[in-house]
Amino acid sequence: MISRDKAPTAQETFMQMAQAAGLRGRLLVTVGILILVRLGIFLPVPGIDRPRFAEAISGSNSIFGLLDIFSGRGLSTLGVFALGILPFINASIIIQLLTAAIPTLENLQKNEGEAGRRKISQITRYVTVIWAILQSTAFSALFLQQFALNPGPIFVAETAIALTAGSMFVMWASELITERGIGNGASLLIFVNIVASLPKALGDTIDLVQVGGRETVGRVIVLILVFLATIVGIVVVQEGMRRIPIISARRQVGRRVLAEQRSYLPLRLNQGGVMPIIFAAAILSLPLLIANFTKNSDLANIVNTYLSPSGSSSWVYALVYMVSIIFFSYFYSSLILNPVDVAQNLKKMGSSIPGIRPGKATSEYIERVSNRLTFLGAIFLGFVAIIPTAVESALNVKTFQGIGATSLLILVGVAIETAKQVQTYVISQRYEGMVK
Repeated sequence: MISRDKAPTAQETFMQMAQAAGLRGRLLVTVGILILVRLGIFLPVPGIDRPRFAEAISGSNSIFGLLDIFSGRGLSTLGVFALGILPFINASIIIQLLTAAIPTLENLQKNEGEAGRRKISQITRYVTVIWAILQSTAFSALFLQQFALNPGPIFVAETAIALTAGSMFVMWASELITERGIGNGASLLIFVNIVASLPKALGDTIDLVQVGGRETVGRVIVLILVFLATIVGIVVVQEGMRRIPIISARRQVGRRVLAEQRSYLPLRLNQGGVMPIIFAAAILSLPLLIANFTKNSDLANIVNTYLSPSGSSSWVYALVYMVSIIFFSYFYSSLILNPVDVAQNLKKMGSSIPGIRPGKATSEYIERVSNRLTFLGAIFLGFVAIIPTAVESALNVKTFQGIGATSLLILVGVAIETAKQVQTYVISQRYEGMVK
């Protein structure tokens, strides 16, 4: 249920941010860690023939794509933090899928409270280490070794250790932002990495306009308008919710009789926020990465044809992307909202939904409404993710390739979530001041 207190305006938020020492400390910690992680992108992995590597990957956006964007161009610059937060994201996908399939993990998630969540977080860290070792070893042996100054097992081992250590540091930094900063550590790291890629894309677009003439200017303007419409759609999806009315029965506490109270239960149109998009993009990037590492021409042709937004059968990519977004939207919704628990809590508090019997009928009603909202939100997210990329290909403006709808979804979603997190701290500071 939602508090009826009015949220602070933007001006009030900034004023209280300046006055609240605790919030200032969290912001400084967050900014400092983000700068530190960005600097790590430019610490070079040793033993690489960089001119030959740069020549080989020039114009290979279709190979690196979103992976390079998520790592803040760490893959293309071959920094120590080249893998970035990707192993942690992949490990989170694995653990959350296993949570729904393994009763022990499900029990930790739902019934063990904070202790259970800490255990799951610890398991996720172990899986991240294993995944980072596998990913860095494969990346070093199957791809980087051809550009090594001294190729061999020693090069593969040294490079894998460096990349794994960098990934572990980034994971630690994201958890530090979540605990001691303003929250959403992993999402904020991806946000900063995408923002860091914007200047290059804007510079390439300006160069394209200067060379292409009026026709190119018109295509770029159309693409920008589509991006702006996409941002509006993202905000609508992120902020949309269904308010289910709740009535609290009249109660007597001592000699006082508490009157009947009315409030509402908010169900968001998109319960999972930005994470379904991140997970869907990570899943779709795996076949491309495998094809690149194995150097299998047949597999590479299949992947580039059917699982690439610029392929000849890009409708297959769009369909798979849409299905992945819908799946992860439902999956995240099931993790965040448990209709049975909500119905039981309402019954314990003496509250009910008008016209719905307490107990099982209430849980079925909430589940039915949640499923409809999740479906609508997932379909809308899917179209928002696909349409700008299709328009980009149709207009033949490739300067924003990789920073398309998926990146916009992440940017806007993380910005909204972070703003809400800051507002939460501001409201808590306000109440603490009132109590004192």
